[in-house]
Amino acid sequence: MIQLHDVDLKLLRVFTTIVRCGGFSAAQAALNAGQSTISEQMTHLETRLGVKLCQRGRSGFRLTEQGVAIHEATLRLLSAVESFCMDADVLKQHISGKLNLGIIDSTLTDTASPLPRTTQRFVSRGHDAHLHIYIGTPAELEERVLDSRLHLAIGHFPLRVPGLSYLPLYDEALGLYCGRRHPLYASKAANGRLLEEVRQCHIVVRGYMQQYDLEQLGITKAAATVENIEAAAILIISGAYIGFLPVHFAEQWVKTGEMRRLGANTLDLTSPFDVITRRGVTPPPILRAFLEDLNTCMHQAGGV
Repeated sequence: MIQLHDVDLKLLRVFTTIVRCGGFSAAQAALNAGQSTISEQMTHLETRLGVKLCQRGRSGFRLTEQGVAIHEATLRLLSAVESFCMDADVLKQHISGKLNLGIIDSTLTDTASPLPRTTQRFVSRGHDAHLHIYIGTPAELEERVLDSRLHLAIGHFPLRVPGLSYLPLYDEALGLYCGRRHPLYASKAANGRLLEEVRQCHIVVRGYMQQYDLEQLGITKAAATVENIEAAAILIISGAYIGFLPVHFAEQWVKTGEMRRLGANTLDLTSPFDVITRRGVTPPPILRAFLEDLNTCMHQAGGV
């Protein structure tokens, strides 16, 4: 197998120039070399490849059958080399600017979240980037990505808004909780009996879930509506309401006895998390770099 070196690439470029110009004489100006030098270079190339590339003489310039095949292969090779150089140049470019990132609230304790790992990887690559993080509801995040106030957002998005791209990331586990002062805290009921007791309680739901919480419990009306997880936790700890919370978020109060998880494994839910970006626009380099790191971290963690 032929091992190509820099000099071979140079000779192949000479060869393609000769073919483009239609002969040795015509290629002199393009190559800034005399005909004897060009002839010597072609002889060297033919020796390296072990084939006759062209016929030249009084009858004119003509590629041999092997010459035609080598010319076509050379064009593919040089195109690949050019693409490689462009990609490598992009990678070594110094990325700078401001990255506006949005997330929903109360994800800090979620070990499944790729955001901490992605941020560490992104910053460690030496980018001169200023990160701005906005915490909001799913609807607010979608609106801000649509109008370009945010480059991307990560969270649970029950609806699909036209103009946005949604890439699945991971699932967040949810449990049903009550506070220490709630009547169900000491209940021994399980399965169907527990569900009957739950349906008699005041339920707090997240407004952006579009009745999803209620449907899972077979209830048609909520007693309270919140727009973030912390507000739900406040009402649950009060002992007046029960509701769904992320398991990772509620664990801190379960450990202290302030909350109890009801019907573990039977009343649990999951919230799929996505990363959203604006559809139909070319992402700036800083966003492309962050998304590449996000993809790498998700694969390392066994995600998408």
